[in-house]
Amino acid sequence: TQSLAIMEYLDEAYPDRPLLPAGSAERARVRALAQVVACDVHPLNNRRTVLYLEDPLGVDADGRGEWYRHWVALGFATLEALLADSSGTGTFCHGETPGLADACLVPQVYNARRFECDLSPYPTIRRINDACLELPAFQQATPEAQPDAA
Repeated sequence: TQSLAIMEYLDEAYPDRPLLPAGSAERARVRALAQVVACDVHPLNNRRTVLYLEDPLGVDADGRGEWYRHWVALGFATLEALLADSSGTGTFCHGETPGLADACLVPQVYNARRFECDLSPYPTIRRINDACLELPAFQQATPEAQPDAA
């Protein structure tokens, strides 16, 4: 029922398409990157949280947008520093193959753009996101590509 648990399961069940690198230090790095997004950014910006801001707290649309952009900026600043300052970062969050951290990152960049977050301070995040979106698997996972897209 949790995205990271599902992705760890997939990594173990389908070892021919790993989401985590082989080495334990590299695996820890990728998990840390994924958790910055999944634990620090996403919970404060998910639908349940935003609806709570709306009712019962009565925060208007401008206030919800400010809330969203604040938490995305803090989380993305942390992630940008971790990515930009590491020799482990390649075309993707770790190396030359997309993995667990990339799967966490792309949906949050999508949402950040939807809520008009300024992404200019995060060139590494933008570059990685763009590289992911060049791949068919990421293209097929976009909200617009889903059967129930309006």
